Amino acid sequence: MPGTGEWSSWHTAEHIGDCLLSYAAQVVAQPTTHYVRFLAKADEDATPTDLLEFAIAGAGILSATLRATSPTTRAYHPSGLSDPEGFTAMASVEILIHGTDIARGLGTSFTPPSDLCTRVLLRLFPHVDVRDLDPWTALLWATNRVDLPGKPRQTAWHWQGSPLT
Repeated sequence: MPGTGEWSSWHTAEHIGDCLLSYAAQVVAQPTTHYVRFLAKADEDATPTDLLEFAIAGAGILSATLRATSPTTRAYHPSGLSDPEGFTAMASVEILIHGTDIARGLGTSFTPPSDLCTRVLLRLFPHVDVRDLDPWTALLWATNRVDLPGKPRQTAWHWQGSPLT
């Protein structure tokens, strides 16, 4: 990832589009033991604008799918059999965290809305104690993007995809 030196910005943007389309496929097909077997890839000659369109298309397809899906629907994710709310939160993390990875790789930054970060933290990271932190900083820490004094590195971080109830 650009923020951590593993992926290029191009590959990270492609990953965002693939994740969003893959989440839509999971919700539509509703497998309970595996991922739907496909991989969404950008053309090798895709420009940054093309990659942004790819991610926007994935977000639009996932959003339409989630709005049309019953809240009782469940589908496979390695972090737990998830519901539409879980896939919404996971997609938000993909966009926010990999978006900041891309921004770092390009020498810039952004700060998303605190309320979005709070909702994502409560849904996906109930096991992480972030009470005294700014929500965006807490999300960056929970996904091992920043180190915080007095808190352990989150090198084996994970989220809880299954419903909280």
